[in-house]
Amino acid sequence: MKLYDKVFYFISGHGRGWAFSPSDLLEKFTRQEVDSTLSDLTKNKKIRRVARGIYDYPKYSDFLEKELSPDIEQVARAFARKFNWQIEVSGESALNILGLSTQVEGTYIYLSNGPNKTYTLNNGTTIKFKKSALKNIGFKHRESSLLVQALKSLGKEHINDEVVLKIRKRIDEKLYSKILKDTKNSTGWIYEVIKKALKKEQEHE
Repeated sequence: MKLYDKVFYFISGHGRGWAFSPSDLLEKFTRQEVDSTLSDLTKNKKIRRVARGIYDYPKYSDFLEKELSPDIEQVARAFARKFNWQIEVSGESALNILGLSTQVEGTYIYLSNGPNKTYTLNNGTTIKFKKSALKNIGFKHRESSLLVQALKSLGKEHINDEVVLKIRKRIDEKLYSKILKDTKNSTGWIYEVIKKALKKEQEHE
């Protein structure tokens, strides 16, 4: 297999929407191989450069017949891996990513154990990393952190059937059991909402 195909096979193996930096490929390839191949893959529109030093394997909508905007969570985590930071999404941004906020947001805020940094993506979206004490980084799955942060920000009094339904639609059913296991030690009412949202279809018929 040619180097070009090997690198693309490695990237595409992470699935559509995966964002990464060259450092994510260095366990498998040399820096020179990575740099030259990423350049070729970008020219051939196999991958997309979304910010300086960050790429993604874009999701494509057959319905819209175009590539979708970068997955903000994936991009934020690509930055975190690149600089060896631990991060967690802010409550407001988690609401936005899960479609629970009515605000159209051009700026997403992540709490980080690294320095205060701001990055603007090529589509104009801004990701801010704010140095902060992290409380919810013990989750294995990014969706778990998103749910806990969003629900905490929303508040118990604002939980209704519409919120539960939106969560159910946003989370891949294959992850339900993993997230339930992952979040079982979160605040009582938050876990109850997650349990209600992540019931399998046949359970709420």
